Amino acid sequence: MQKVFKTLDEQVHIMQSKGLVISDIEETKDILLRENYFFINGYRLLFMESSSNKKFLSGTTFEEVYSMFQFDRHLRNIIFKNLLIIENNIKSITAYNLSKHYGIREEEYLNPKNFTSDRKRKKQVDDLLRKMKRQIRINGGQHQATMHYIDKYGYIPLWIVVKILSFGIVSEMYQILKPENQAEIAQDFGVSVDQLIVYLPILANFRNLCAHEDVLYDHRAQRDIEDTKYHQLLNIPKMNDEYIYGKNDLFAIIIILKQLLRKDDFFLLMSEVEYEIQVLSGHLKTISVEKVLDRMGFPINYEEMVKL
Repeated sequence: MQKVFKTLDEQVHIMQSKGLVISDIEETKDILLRENYFFINGYRLLFMESSSNKKFLSGTTFEEVYSMFQFDRHLRNIIFKNLLIIENNIKSITAYNLSKHYGIREEEYLNPKNFTSDRKRKKQVDDLLRKMKRQIRINGGQHQATMHYIDKYGYIPLWIVVKILSFGIVSEMYQILKPENQAEIAQDFGVSVDQLIVYLPILANFRNLCAHEDVLYDHRAQRDIEDTKYHQLLNIPKMNDEYIYGKNDLFAIIIILKQLLRKDDFFLLMSEVEYEIQVLSGHLKTISVEKVLDRMGFPINYEEMVKL
């Protein structure tokens, strides 16, 4: 069925027809205009009677749904700024490592010989180098730092180039580095090579989701992370011998950030997340905040992550 344009009054009527209590119609219309009906509607499932019955739970107010929308926005901002820290860290450490081993000119650090010798991955190496050169060509002339090096030295060192490379590109680059370079970089983060290979694409995905203001709280990664000591220390329940939280959900991101962030940064992250959860709890009437935490993949004792 083809979608048709709905006026603000029609949007309000649709929500009311599904049982949503709206006390201030004009304020609601203003919010819908500014924030977009579609985006706010993305949080309605939490307040539905069931997945098959699209009616809101009795007494659900627009303010509750909107508070969930605002909570996710604040949560997204918190996660995003910490993902940017990791993005900067991985770019800086990778640039330092490759520059130290292979040189600072493009023809040196972009030499295919610097990457895996696995013949099965030759196409991946060639494709990545082509992507990197394209981003350098397109974005190099748009940044003051890159222009400075081009004008003064005639080349752009990798520690400058990484600023104009996407997180996804740098994530892919790590996967095809030589094993010895992968090991040195992983050691700087205190994790294994296998862990970092899994973590980086997941973080890049969540980073892009946050940057585009998509729904975060119940987003799922395409791949599970491996079991960690944190799953065990928090006594996360299992189903069919698999942990039910912290595998591909938002709490999995918390577990990754616990390992990659510095201690002070992680403490601040968790303090800010805890504050937003408490604020949300004060706005919820028809559902409990525990229902939201469950969708986020957060165990009841998630606060203990700071102490571990």
